Amino acid sequence: MTEVPTTTEARSEPELLPPLGHDEYAALLAEVVAESRPRLFAVVQEVGDREDGWVAAWGLAFEDRAEVVPCGRGVRMSLPSAENALRYFGRGGGVRASLRWIGP
Repeated sequence: MTEVPTTTEARSEPELLPPLGHDEYAALLAEVVAESRPRLFAVVQEVGDREDGWVAAWGLAFEDRAEVVPCGRGVRMSLPSAENALRYFGRGGGVRASLRWIGP
């Protein structure tokens, strides 16, 4: 019969880090927020060559998806990317859709 090795050493608990101070914690959270914030965009529809244009929807682009809310009538959409919204708002018939990114 094979013997199972045993140890007499006590297992040590993982070392816990001391709690962060208020300012350190606030700075850490600010960094997390900045790194994970979505990008804001508008879906703009245009007719003709600078004849008319309007905002058809607003959206938030996350790393793995985009959430789009139409202005006026329509259904909120969760799409794989912001660019996917263009197929729903570029209706043809002279109406073109484009994305306009807001902010940095």
